[in-house]
Amino acid sequence: MKKFKIRLTVISVIAIVLSLFMQETVAFYSTVGKADNVVTSGNVKLRIHEMTDQGTEFPGEGVYIMPGDVVSKEVSIENICEHPFYLRVRIVYGVDSEVLPADDCFKLNINEEYWQRVGDWYYYNAVLQPGETTPVVFSHVEIVGSKVDKDYIGKTLMLTVKAQAVQSENNPVSGTDTFKASGWPEE
Repeated sequence: MKKFKIRLTVISVIAIVLSLFMQETVAFYSTVGKADNVVTSGNVKLRIHEMTDQGTEFPGEGVYIMPGDVVSKEVSIENICEHPFYLRVRIVYGVDSEVLPADDCFKLNINEEYWQRVGDWYYYNAVLQPGETTPVVFSHVEIVGSKVDKDYIGKTLMLTVKAQAVQSENNPVSGTDTFKASGWPEE
């Protein structure tokens, strides 16, 4: 029985020594590491310009109008970031705080050479490069005399220009299909 215990002890010691060598060998062939990958996305920034035909800024407080008036308001958008982007503009009409359908009070002369209407948005038909400014979206607003009657006396008519942009890098569309670009924000 003593010989059996000695053999068992010797076999156990050999098994332990072999397992230690095996662990060291396995350590040479495997490794554990960690990599932190930081991805920084670019951002797009734009500036809406509202000017008069005299080259001055459109007054922030608005202008006094009469039915049938044609008001000079030249709207363009400038790319003020380091990335090119696609651009769209929406024009929201209202009286006091109430939103109006477009045809109710205003008539715009949209520059259809550069701007394409899809739904409620006007899409610029090219990529706007850094530092560039678009041709005007429209240059004047006509107050529709047949629609602006005595019900509008003393009220404030509003015309708000909203612009959105999405990156054009790695977001290819062809020709004037800028409305098909990925990433347009929800309205």
